[in-house]
Amino acid sequence: MSNDDREEFKKNRLNRIRGYSENVKYFNEVTLNLTKLDYEYNFDYLGIPIIQMPQDILALQDLIWIVKPDLIVETGIARGGSLIFSASMLSLLDYCDAIEQGTMLDPKTPRRRVLGLDIDIRAHNRAAIEAHPMANRIDMIEGSSIDPTIIEQVQDISRGYERVLVCLDSNHTHEHVLAELEAYAPLVSVGSYCVVFDTNVEDMPAEMFPDRLWGPGDNPKTAVWEYLKTHPEFEIDKQMDQKLLISVAPDGYLKRTS
Repeated sequence: MSNDDREEFKKNRLNRIRGYSENVKYFNEVTLNLTKLDYEYNFDYLGIPIIQMPQDILALQDLIWIVKPDLIVETGIARGGSLIFSASMLSLLDYCDAIEQGTMLDPKTPRRRVLGLDIDIRAHNRAAIEAHPMANRIDMIEGSSIDPTIIEQVQDISRGYERVLVCLDSNHTHEHVLAELEAYAPLVSVGSYCVVFDTNVEDMPAEMFPDRLWGPGDNPKTAVWEYLKTHPEFEIDKQMDQKLLISVAPDGYLKRTS
């Protein structure tokens, strides 16, 4: 394929994505119906459950390849599939670097790392993560992601890395997510992303959350909107929303531009 063919392909893709804007309402309904079915619980990543929409997993793959982060910080570990996914993507980046630079690759001493935070890392989930082949590039901290001592630990760790990407997927209340954004979004390097999951709670009926602290009016999306009022260095990547159509993170792909 020539360069002209590649550019034409990209142009056609962009025009197609822009044309999806009129279909957003329909796909919001599709996402809602899939969520009611617990669809995002159906998948494993390299043998570990990953509680995520496939479209959002692929979107993160896109971002990781473009940003090439040295460190990925994730709040919310659950069963660990997302940590394994991020670690595997970073291992591919290290592999590609070794090929391009003509250097030796030692999988036992990875350069890029994943840092996961969770208020309760259950023993069986920790055991499954630590037994996985990707475990040697994963670090985990147990504790509240908005505890000042935890924030300080993460800040200290992140100082050793040039390119940082952050994913927020723990407690979904407005107050908690806003506190996470204030703590961890500043760690994101220019050109990288802070991805805020489950912003679609804002678009769902309140009765879907009878036993939760969050719901319409109090959720990750409202926290994103509040945060962006005073942080012009971030902007919502609307093209990502248009491209995915089915996503738990509408308005949640925040790109740092300055």
